[in-house]
Amino acid sequence: MIKELDLRVAPHIAYDNLTLSTHISTMLNVDVNRINSCQLIKRSIDARQRQVFVNLKVRVFIDEQSSNSLVAPVEYQSVSGQPKVIVVGAGPAGLFAALRLIELGLCPIVLERGKDVSQRKVDMARISRDNIVDPDSNYCFGEGGAGAFSDGKLYTRSKKRGSVDKILNIFCQHGASEDILVDAHPHIGTDKLPGVIKAMRETILRCGGEVRFSTRVIDLIVENNSVVGVKSHRDEEFRGPVILATGHSARDIYMMLKRRNVKLQPKGIAVGVRLEHPQKLIDCIQYHSKDGRGKYLPAAEYSMLTRVDDRAVYSFCMCPGGFIIPAASDLNQQVVNGMSPSNRGTRWSNSGMVVEVLPEDLPNKYDQYGDLKMMYFQADIESDFFRESNCTQNAPAQRMNDFVEGKQSKTLPETSYAPGIHSARIDNLLPRFISYRLQKGFKVFGQKSKGFLTNEAILIGAETRTSSPVRIPRHQETLCHIDVEGIFPCGEGAGYAGGIVSAAIDGERCADAVAKLVFGINLGE
Repeated sequence: MIKELDLRVAPHIAYDNLTLSTHISTMLNVDVNRINSCQLIKRSIDARQRQVFVNLKVRVFIDEQSSNSLVAPVEYQSVSGQPKVIVVGAGPAGLFAALRLIELGLCPIVLERGKDVSQRKVDMARISRDNIVDPDSNYCFGEGGAGAFSDGKLYTRSKKRGSVDKILNIFCQHGASEDILVDAHPHIGTDKLPGVIKAMRETILRCGGEVRFSTRVIDLIVENNSVVGVKSHRDEEFRGPVILATGHSARDIYMMLKRRNVKLQPKGIAVGVRLEHPQKLIDCIQYHSKDGRGKYLPAAEYSMLTRVDDRAVYSFCMCPGGFIIPAASDLNQQVVNGMSPSNRGTRWSNSGMVVEVLPEDLPNKYDQYGDLKMMYFQADIESDFFRESNCTQNAPAQRMNDFVEGKQSKTLPETSYAPGIHSARIDNLLPRFISYRLQKGFKVFGQKSKGFLTNEAILIGAETRTSSPVRIPRHQETLCHIDVEGIFPCGEGAGYAGGIVSAAIDGERCADAVAKLVFGINLGE
């Protein structure tokens, strides 16, 4: 007999398999020895009240052998000799586009400006150690894109549940823990995700596709107002329809498209700081206990949102048990991001704390940049923070209360940020229309969660890469660019995604669009 149960239990029951089996046996009045397995289907934590509960959906196997896995793997066949599609970028949008193309019988040629996921680690270490940023191999560029070394959080608000489930299954098929199929806020972890990405690349290669690293695309090949391929910085030509999945930091691509008179649009972004608390403090606040998370609960997360003068102020990319990283993608930039290992085991938590910025919010001086105005605004903030740091990756920092009160911090606490921090007036470094909204927002968050607004927490800046500052407009149905045939703008860099899973979904959608529009493949919809 197999039963599916919805349970609401205490953490010590939810996170201990033997205790869970005993609880279920009592609940069903069944001898515990008859329960061969309790397979978790869904798990979420409810910490809204003082007593914390865990909601579970469990499949119970009574006198039955349990199924071994929740994973529904996708079959990938050889596409050697099949029509080629150029995929520019090997982030989540590009990788999932390539895998979907293989499903559809098309051969992906993936061009990635950066290095493979293993070699990237060397270049990223040099950023912290030597203040050297390789413009083609860093936390933003290289195999896996920005997501590979910035946490691997897979939570999405996408309503396309079927697509989300498929994406998570493909991650598991390539080595991710099956916990991501179960948890409400799935997370692979910075330490685990590179191996998963490498396995995806091996699938592409095994099936006859290509993945070329250190191959930076610098131009489109356009014939009769249609894109028929791309050129690399080595003057190589790659011909075929183009899925453009270059990520939110490829400013050279936006400038190339503008030179090519490819229509672009300025897009709203969010700008602010990384806010770092001691993880134990966040555990105490979120779990309503002076003892923190206790033995069974995971490192606590939070989500903050308010509005100040008609603009959103909110937390972004919250990393419990994580650390802050230097995320500049070129010279003369000071940019920070956050990540967590799979065990979320560090002493700190951090999140982006940002303010919504719309094109109409910018000073008039940015009008000269037209559709790229948001990009230049973003770049100016990064340059200001870099100059304040004496042209190093040692970042400006300010205690949280000091920021709200507008005063320099006399001392700074320990931080997870490896290149180091120094005391600075971040409230003055940020544009005033951003900093005062953050100050007001922090007061609201402090009222909402007692203890959150504290000088134990520090702000480290600047957090500017929350999303693309440009949208590359495309047809709603065909996903092809609205003016130029043969190019399919994709993922975060095109302004159509906001995270790993949504970018992966968009990659699959663009692969479907190419198959249907260019090659007439019936998708069986």
